[in-house]
Amino acid sequence: MTILVAGLINIEITLRVESFPIHYNPVNYPFFGVNSSVSGVGYNIAKALTVLGDEVRFLSLVGKDPARALVREALAADGIPDAGVLDLLDQTPHSVILYDQTGRRQINVDLKDIQDRAYPQDVFEAALADSSLVIPCNINFTRPFLRRAWQAGKTIATDVHAVSDLEDAYNADYMRYANVLFMSHEHLPNAPEEWTRRVVSRYGTEIVVVGLGGDGALLAVKSDGFMERFPALKIRPIVNTIGAGDALFSAFVHVYNRTQNPYQAMERAMVFASYKIGATGAADGFLSAAELEALATEIKR
Repeated sequence: MTILVAGLINIEITLRVESFPIHYNPVNYPFFGVNSSVSGVGYNIAKALTVLGDEVRFLSLVGKDPARALVREALAADGIPDAGVLDLLDQTPHSVILYDQTGRRQINVDLKDIQDRAYPQDVFEAALADSSLVIPCNINFTRPFLRRAWQAGKTIATDVHAVSDLEDAYNADYMRYANVLFMSHEHLPNAPEEWTRRVVSRYGTEIVVVGLGGDGALLAVKSDGFMERFPALKIRPIVNTIGAGDALFSAFVHVYNRTQNPYQAMERAMVFASYKIGATGAADGFLSAAELEALATEIKR
């Protein structure tokens, strides 16, 4: 049951700050407060699924610069095949993330020229053939994959993150083709429940999840007429909330792909994401499938 993940990979630099807003200071020495790692939504999801025990095919674009060596080294260390990660950009995308002691964060992403580059369709077609689930992250090079995956009868899961308009010019394609659709509550124009009803009415989406930050998440299952909130869990101290949404998404699709049970998937995803935010980087703090089951069982007692 191979999962095809196509999305962004970048070099991530995290900086711990005292608080927001940041007051000007010419020099700071946050010892062990500045870290660099490989991240990006596509990579975060591919890594989380691999840690959970799934076989992943990962498609992405990196630069012809020295950073690509860091990317390939990280992929090898994580056991993620890099054959689909192609050196077609001039520079590898970067991000700088500031976070404080409460877990609040500010994300700055420099995509370089990735939004103007295409991914070879033949490479995608080869990966699509033996995949049970397709995860096209909402980055431009994956847009042509949506209709092809739908035509091939594949289950499509994606996350449009902070969206505020049902007809959003950038994200409408992803919302239209998704069987499982995730998004954040942060920019919604109305209550999550009302927004979700509008999404299901407009696109007929089978499963919708709205991340609610510290308040948990909302799950809607069209076939059951189900819509309820799942409260957030507090498993360990929060270090950085960056990547929480990617973790929630990854654990959900991992469980759903194996069980076709969205309720169990949501319960496990809440545990997985809560544990993950006790780590610093967006691609750190992932539980294995056995660890997730053990922790979920312990919490239910």
